[in-house]
Amino acid sequence: MGETPQSDARSAREEVLLGRYRVLERRGTGGFGAVCTCWDTRLQRRVAIKRIPLADGSGTTAEEALAEARTACLLGHPNIVTLHDYEVEGTYAYLVMEYVDGLNLAELLARVEGGRLMPEECAHILSSVARALSYAHENAALHLDIKPTNIMIDRRGTVKLADFGMASLASAAGYGGARGGTVGYMPPEQIEGMLVDQRTDVFSLAVVVWQALSGSNPFMARSAEDSLAKIMRGPDISLARSRPDLEPGVEEALLEALEPSARDRTSSVDELVDELMPLLGDEQDGAESLRELIEQAERDDTAAAARRPRPGPGVRLPALGAWLPRALTALAAFSALRTALVVSLGEADALVAALPLAGCAVSAAWPPIAAPLVGCALAWSMASGSGEGALFLIAWGLVVALLAWLVLVARKEHLSSLALLLPCCLPSPVSGAALAGFALDPAPAALTGALGYLMGDLFHVAASSGFSADALLGALASSWLQPEFWIMLAGSVACAWASSSIAMRGSVAAGLAGQTLGLGCIVCAGVIAARMENARIWPSLDWETMVLAVLLFVLLCIATVLRGPLYEGQEGGGSHEFSQ
Repeated sequence: MGETPQSDARSAREEVLLGRYRVLERRGTGGFGAVCTCWDTRLQRRVAIKRIPLADGSGTTAEEALAEARTACLLGHPNIVTLHDYEVEGTYAYLVMEYVDGLNLAELLARVEGGRLMPEECAHILSSVARALSYAHENAALHLDIKPTNIMIDRRGTVKLADFGMASLASAAGYGGARGGTVGYMPPEQIEGMLVDQRTDVFSLAVVVWQALSGSNPFMARSAEDSLAKIMRGPDISLARSRPDLEPGVEEALLEALEPSARDRTSSVDELVDELMPLLGDEQDGAESLRELIEQAERDDTAAAARRPRPGPGVRLPALGAWLPRALTALAAFSALRTALVVSLGEADALVAALPLAGCAVSAAWPPIAAPLVGCALAWSMASGSGEGALFLIAWGLVVALLAWLVLVARKEHLSSLALLLPCCLPSPVSGAALAGFALDPAPAALTGALGYLMGDLFHVAASSGFSADALLGALASSWLQPEFWIMLAGSVACAWASSSIAMRGSVAAGLAGQTLGLGCIVCAGVIAARMENARIWPSLDWETMVLAVLLFVLLCIATVLRGPLYEGQEGGGSHEFSQ
């Protein structure tokens, strides 16, 4: 749960629930559960799955929830979303429901002007929901959570009531309070935990109709107590004033259904329909109008999808995104291992041929291990010529640092090892900083940029000195005592952190801007280091480092464009809910 959207996008993988339901789309988190659209791999159909957190793992809670699910399964009606299955796994209950291809009422209201529907459209919704509730009430079942998000409208204009019995399910699970209803739609008896009956559903349905006609919920508040106070006062704005086109009796009928006291309230949904339907207009006209609205919404969504950036090859060609980092990391590991072993053992030693090939194979199988393997080879080559002293501490300090980095940073990102190996394989220690910013979140990127610079510098100094203890210690002391060393180290850290921070915005433009800022950090550090070394900047500028930085910048910009947006395909606010 603590991962950022960027790291989630980078480590995204196909999710399967309960061993058979492949997640297609997440629809966000509702009042007491998260909902997603899934593909049933066994029966080859779409379903909607809601996951409800149970209060604890006790058998009693699960049994009570199962009893409510059985009740919901018995309600077979054209205007009720069918509950296919119920499962408990761990501390969660999973409800597998019929998939409705369309929008819920909340989504539809968000698309229409002023959040209001025509009276005929409200007539069709009222009549359909009332038929569902009347059937349920005849079978001694209450809904207890009627709200716009639980009213579904498919592409044919058919209205279905979803989550039947879910409020009672939430109550059985000990989650949600106030019998699992939703603030703004619950009547006083539900808020106060008193006895509820079919008049509770009448109140909630009347709130939905009022909202669909006026564009606002008169009882919406931050808390149940504030909502209760609003219910006792009654709606602040007259419906007749906000909708002068309505028949005069509409507001009166709704106010009767919204009475705070259940004794004074409209007694049944059938009675509410009898009072309102003649005043709202033709239900068939409303059904046709809703069907056109859903079709228009589908056309708008299709057009919007066509305008979205295409996902990069890592999404369209997952094999490319999976194997390219492995291949590059394996090649870099082979090159670095061979260089270290040839210098320390000699060209003729049998290990010089065998160990790099073995390291290459292991790195291809699991790329994060590549950098620690090279680090261990480097430490062994350094320590073999000196069993004690400062060089021994430096060598095995590097190994400890790499193992800690493997645990904290590298396990989930295959490009992380390559960011440490590039400084060893290329002439400049700053070579891995931009790649770290491309592949990792800001803090891990900064850590990788620093460790890559130190490891690259140590690798090149050790190789150039032939791993001779005296020569190596002198070369390291000479390098590390220079201000230029620390300036370029700071530039590497700044490059990795800055490029990653900007790229976290997710768009291709942000990724390109991050790489540009990272290159600027390297160039600025190089200029400052040159000024520190010599008052004349350009003659002493490290052009090899600058050219390499620009070439890597170009390559990573191309990779950013090919990768596409980081957040392609993530849906809704509950995007993490099913991946725990």
